[in-house]
Formats: sequence, C-alpha cells, structure tokens
Amino acid sequence: MKQSIENIAVVGTGVIGTGWIIRFLFNKKKVLVFDPQLKQKKFLINEIKRVKPILNKIYKKKIDLSRQLKFCSSIKEAVQNADLIQENAPENESLKIKIIKEISENAKKNIIIASSSSGLLPSKIQSKCINPKRLIIAHPFNPVYLLPLVELVPGKKTDKIFIKKADKFYSNIGMKTLVLKKELPGYLSDRLQESMWRESLHIINEGYASTQDLDDAIVYGPGLRWSLMGTFLTFHLAGGTMGMAHMLEQFGPALKLPWTKLKAPVLTNSLKKKIIEGTKIQSKNKSINNLANRRDNFLIDIQKLLSKYKF
Repeated sequence: MKQSIENIAVVGTGVIGTGWIIRFLFNKKKVLVFDPQLKQKKFLINEIKRVKPILNKIYKKKIDLSRQLKFCSSIKEAVQNADLIQENAPENESLKIKIIKEISENAKKNIIIASSSSGLLPSKIQSKCINPKRLIIAHPFNPVYLLPLVELVPGKKTDKIFIKKADKFYSNIGMKTLVLKKELPGYLSDRLQESMWRESLHIINEGYASTQDLDDAIVYGPGLRWSLMGTFLTFHLAGGTMGMAHMLEQFGPALKLPWTKLKAPVLTNSLKKKIIEGTKIQSKNKSINNLANRRDNFLIDIQKLLSKYKF
C-alpha cells in the first residue's frame, strides 16, 4: 500500500471515463485505457483536443499523449500493471459486478479498484470481486476534469486503509473528497439532485412552467447562493441574527404543506417530448461542444471566486 499511484487504468470511456482520463493526464499520470467500443477512442481524442485550450489556463504543464496515454485491447492488458483502476461501465449492477470480477482477477492484489457508479451500493458491486476489501466507490461529477467533488463510499467488505489511500490520491489531483460514513443508495449529491429533478418533471408534466423557467429559477435564485454556501448555511442566514434556530421555528411548519411530490412521475412520451423540445429551445441551436466550452470556462471562473470567498 506504500507505492505511489502513477499508472492508472480506466475501463470505460464514456463522458465520465473520458473526464477522468483528462484529469489524470493533466496531473501527469500515465493512463491505460480500455473500452469495448472502438468509436469511443475517437470521442476521447476529440474531447482532449476540445478541452486542452481551456485547461491550459489552469495547468502549467502540458500533456504528452504519446507518452502518457495507451489504448489497450482488453481489460487484462489495461489493468495488469496499474496502480489504481477507475471503472466507468454503464449504471447496470449485473454488468458492473461482472466487470469488477474480471478486473480483480487480472489486477495487482492490493491496489484500489474504484467504481464511478453514481448510486449503486458498493457491497453489491464487490460481491464477486477477488480481495473485495480494496473496492470502493469514487463517484465524480461531470465534467470530471473541472468539478472537484468526488464521493468516496465504502462497501461492507471495504478496508478503511483503501479509503484513506483513495482520499489522499484524489486530494492530490485537486479534488474535494467526501467520505461517506457508510453506504447509501444514490450517495449524497445525487440524492439531492434527484429530488429536484423529480419535482421539476412534475412541474413540466402538469404544465406550470417550461424547462427554461425552471432552469432560470435555479440559476438566478438559489443556485447563486448554493455555489458558495449550500443549503444549510443558506437557511442559517435566512433566520436572521438568530440563525438556524429562528429559521426552523419560522419556516418549520411549511414542511407539512403539500409543496413537493418527490415520487417520480412516469416518463410518458408526452413528458419526454416537452423536456426534449424545451431544452432544444434553450440551447438556441448551439452545438454540444459549444455549450460544453461555455460551461467549462464558467466553471473555471466560478471556482476562482469560490476560492476567493472561502473561509
């Protein structure tokens, strides 16, 4: 467990896997990549080209793809010499169990196997893993190469030493680690996001607002506060000089009002159409790459502000 982590295997190169690869590359790691879909190689290379000018603003050292990046033809080839493995298969429990099993059969004995699952229980994913004490969840947020948060979740068989080593590693590559005390479906941030997503779907479905209206309701309102303070500190301020105690006394009764539904609506074709058409209108015919560049530059600027006002 004392060896440094320099060679990283990434299994799966969708949006999240690609984001991890870019973060690892810009932190001067060597990355061994496997994805069964050959088209993903083109997607990855194109994404690296797209983000390089943006990330050059915050990283002084340039990446060297010929030295740092290797595409492998199998899971075995990718993981056998890796110091850490980042798995990014689709969010399908049985598929992840199968892939983690294969990874564990071919990887070195005492290295971290980290799954990027966004909600599955690590105890289930590690059920067929050889030496399951090294399996953890390391759940990032898109775009992984810019957003610092990573949730570290232990399974029932996970040894704390692997969580500690993962905590140190992800911190060293510029991430904000949140270590959960115990496993929880959906972890932390996704449970919060999911509650808002479900409520938004109900509002759209019942014709109260457009997708633009709901996004504006966050972007120009609570979203501005949340980016600095989150929910609890924001409500602490809402209580005035008496803080949270007064806030709970004043607004606590509202918890009994039927303002939210939380249970997800059925994704009917009609609801899907409203959401898809709404977001098309919002995007104003901008390409996905154009929107991603706008988002990425904004995230760099807002993190500078967050650092300035941190205490």
